[in-house]
Amino acid sequence: RENFIHLCNPHLEKMKEDILYHFALGTGTHDFPTLFGDVKFVCVGGSPSRMKAFIAYIAEELGLGGPGCDYPNICAGTDRYAMYKVGPVLSVSHGMGIPSISIMLHELIKLLYHAKCSDITIIRIGTSGGIGLEPGSVVITRQSVDATFKPQLEQVVLGKTVIRSTNLDEQLAKELMQCSKEIGQFNTVIGNTMCTLDFYEGQGRLDGAICLYDEEEKLQYLKNAYESGVRNIEMESSVFAAMCNLSGVKAAVVCVTILNRLEGDQITSSHDVLVEYQQRPQKLVGYFIKKSLGKV
Repeated sequence: RENFIHLCNPHLEKMKEDILYHFALGTGTHDFPTLFGDVKFVCVGGSPSRMKAFIAYIAEELGLGGPGCDYPNICAGTDRYAMYKVGPVLSVSHGMGIPSISIMLHELIKLLYHAKCSDITIIRIGTSGGIGLEPGSVVITRQSVDATFKPQLEQVVLGKTVIRSTNLDEQLAKELMQCSKEIGQFNTVIGNTMCTLDFYEGQGRLDGAICLYDEEEKLQYLKNAYESGVRNIEMESSVFAAMCNLSGVKAAVVCVTILNRLEGDQITSSHDVLVEYQQRPQKLVGYFIKKSLGKV
């Protein structure tokens, strides 16, 4: 049963009902196998509007919907996260940062378990700051590393520090890279992704409300990151990788870079350019899903 979701929590078996509070769903009020049992691909990203745009895109790509079709928010009973589904694809927002995505993932993994889903692939799609890459490049994550470039998630549980692996599925990364080559529309690389705890000091920016280092120190840090194999920076990949590993789920992170941090800190591209950049991970993952379903 290795292709089924694995829950690292024996206490759940003793519960009469499992309420997924932040999704406004529960096993006592919803038929999870009927609602979600056919899901094979889960795509997660920070913004609710972006994940609604993704489900509309993939619906059209799979021939399951078209322009003007509406896709209701399954989590409409809450304002924490948004969830959309079409065919075997589930699209879920996760907010910004490790705490927000970890809450979402606990409930998403339980949802997939209760629905008796198997052979699941979960892919995070999003934006990031690049290091040494032209803006608009797509990074497929090999490993998520922390701010000291170690491939691990450090978490405090019951007052004790727990270290968890943040490796991602190597074969899945290679398959996504091959898909990008077949599309041939934008630069794509496989590299390490640095996951930080905040957007400003944690990423070495000079433009936050607080900054107690100089530009030379910042650039040296980013160059050290590049030399260690880091190609982009975001704020969710470490806990995403760790939780998917523990749950036996095949996972990948695909993020577009919206600036080169070696050349500046502020995002200066126009809105139209940024929108096109943000569509690149969607196009890559959409093509991968179509190929996996034999529709290419």
